[in-house]
Amino acid sequence: GKSILTISGYEVLTASSPDEAIMIAEEHPDPIDLLITDVVMPGMNGKELRSYVEKFQPKIKTIFISGYTKDVIIHRGIVEDNVHFVPKPFSVKDLARKVRTVLDE
Repeated sequence: GKSILTISGYEVLTASSPDEAIMIAEEHPDPIDLLITDVVMPGMNGKELRSYVEKFQPKIKTIFISGYTKDVIIHRGIVEDNVHFVPKPFSVKDLARKVRTVLDE
């Protein structure tokens, strides 16, 4: 995902854990436009991660990724119905298209 987004002209910051993502959000000197996160991760879910990141990046938008269907994760209360969502497996084109759509809103 990172290389296609970099090629498309985006600056990409990667984190190997939710804690690292929160640290980047807190310490990055410029606004971060978009968080792309898995819904289900060890330690905290994507919705929890978004709420922490928003404390430091209040205008950030989020795309959630999951191997579960959107209906399943909404039913379980993990994310709301109005979120941006990309189901796994996805192509780099799918992801790039979704990123463009969300950033253009």
